[in-house]
Order: sequence, then structure tokens, then C-alpha cells
Amino acid sequence: MDAAACGNPFPRPMLTVDVVVLGAEASGRRVLLVQRGKPPFAGAWALPGGFVEEAEQVTEAAPRELLEETGLRVGPLSLLGVYDTPGRDPRGWTVSVVYLARVKGEPAVRGSDDASDARWFALKDLPALAFDHGRIVADALAWDAVSRPAGRG
Repeated sequence: MDAAACGNPFPRPMLTVDVVVLGAEASGRRVLLVQRGKPPFAGAWALPGGFVEEAEQVTEAAPRELLEETGLRVGPLSLLGVYDTPGRDPRGWTVSVVYLARVKGEPAVRGSDDASDARWFALKDLPALAFDHGRIVADALAWDAVSRPAGRG
């Protein structure tokens, strides 16, 4: 039933989740990205993520999307922020709840579901990113720099 039929005239955004996974190698910090297999931005690199399913909590959707697209299971996720800039997704109005995960090393990953590939990228070698994911990665790196205990890579 649509919002107007329920007596609610307010449109609603599509709810999505994204996960920034930061890995630490001796050579420096790395970010996990997926190559999109479907439009929009088919072939472009992006953060793992996707739509929250009906009756699903965002805290369940984020690790589900990460596992589906990369095969990676991680420990606790930290809330990074909510991204809602109009026009961030050409499919329509989306609001993304974004989480941050830190892992040791560079766990094995594989592209799956609607991701055609999954790879770790050194920060200095990041490709252009789909959607507003460049901004999100920058925010995650800034947050990580101030929240990481001293002496930990």
C-alpha cells in the first residue's frame, strides 16, 4: 500500500547500507571495494552495500550485504554515519546508513551476488568510486585516524 493510500502524504526514501572495511598491512592501510555488476555504475568500484530488505534492521542488512558481495564476515561494525545528499543515487532518493569495520591483514574476498569482483586497494591506489563513496571513504579514514588507539595500524 502506498503512503497516500494510508493517509500519509509524505514520500519515503529507499533505505540502503554500505560498509567501509579497512585492512592493515605492513605496507599501509587498505580499503575493500567491490566492482558493480549491475547499473547504475556497472563496472565501477564502490563500497559493499545494498538495499535494506522489508522488515530487516540496518544492523542485520550491513553484514548480510558485506557477506553476499564479498564473502567476508567481520566482527562488530561501528556506525560511521548517515548519508542522504539528494541525487547521491540516480535510481532515486536514497538514505544510506554506513558502517565501519577494521580487520587485520587482508582477508580473502570474492565478488558475488551483484558484485562482479571484490578487491583490497591501497589508499594511494583508490580508483574513482561510484555514488558518493569517495566522500564516505574520506570520512571513514578521518574517523579512523582519530578513533584508533595510538600505536595501532
